[in-house]
Amino acid sequence: MERDSTAGGAEDLLLEDKVSKLRAGSLHKHELAEAMGVEQEGLVEHQPLQQDDLNFEKWKPKPKPKRTLHEKIDDLKTYLWNTETKEFMGRSGKSWSLILLFYSALYIFLAAMFAGCMCCLMWSISPYAPTYNDRVMPPGMTMFPHVDVAHGFDIAFNASDRSSWKKYAKALEAHLKPYDDGVQDRRNINCEGNTYFMQDDLEESAERKACQFKRSWLGECSGMKDKDFGYSKGKPCILVKMNRILGYLPGQGTPVNVTCGVKKGSTEGLGEVQFFPENIFNLRYYPYYGKLRHVNYSSPLVAVRFPSVQYDTQLHVQCKLNGKGIINDSATDRFLGSVSFTLEVGA
Repeated sequence: MERDSTAGGAEDLLLEDKVSKLRAGSLHKHELAEAMGVEQEGLVEHQPLQQDDLNFEKWKPKPKPKRTLHEKIDDLKTYLWNTETKEFMGRSGKSWSLILLFYSALYIFLAAMFAGCMCCLMWSISPYAPTYNDRVMPPGMTMFPHVDVAHGFDIAFNASDRSSWKKYAKALEAHLKPYDDGVQDRRNINCEGNTYFMQDDLEESAERKACQFKRSWLGECSGMKDKDFGYSKGKPCILVKMNRILGYLPGQGTPVNVTCGVKKGSTEGLGEVQFFPENIFNLRYYPYYGKLRHVNYSSPLVAVRFPSVQYDTQLHVQCKLNGKGIINDSATDRFLGSVSFTLEVGA
């Protein structure tokens, strides 16, 4: 009995194993059939292109029909004012109101911020003197007349030809107008001595006094005796001065003097050089306190006259400032402490 039961159990196990294998095989066949069906469908979908499909002309976009001028005008009118939707330029009244409100608020805010920054800036700086002065302390030098600065300081004329030197005399006359004796008597005070005119004890906003510099002091180059400033006689005059620098004390207690000579070539062609009223810048005209406080300030001048210059000879002349703390040989700035010009006088 035990042997029979054991054998029957083994047969049952074998039978179940065969059934499971048959089921797995049937499932595998079913999946394979589905995959082959999908592949067949793909082959059906990807059929080779027909000859008609190679006609690319039919794939090109068809041109839009041309619109008449009347249609364009109607579209423009509709865009400007749509009577159906009550919209102006594509927006309703509410939309335009919101946009205008937004940009009005934005620009008002920006304007208020800019005004606030400017108020803070103007409140923090002084209108009379810069908070930080980064200008070069050694002064520059300039000359008059200069009628064509773009091409340098060139003076060339014929003494017998009025039209050739009239422009120089006219420029000198215009520059010396504020130095007329009557104007200086009304505006400025008479100063004496050769020391700095210090006025630092006054309030910052108080107006500073200025010393007189009269035109008559320039002698032969004043234009009072000779309206032509020597050009009609072949004895030209020029004016030189130092550039204004706020608070600058030139020469460190010693007056700065001026010298003129030939920069290139022989010195014989220039001859004698005369200075009026003298070849120094008097210390009483310094320091300069600025345009707002030194309202009537007149920069001191030195007139230079060339009474015996050689005719028909082009001379390269240079006038220099000389004194303590003065730089007159800068390789990068030709106006720092000196000025150069060409002088050619014809008969």
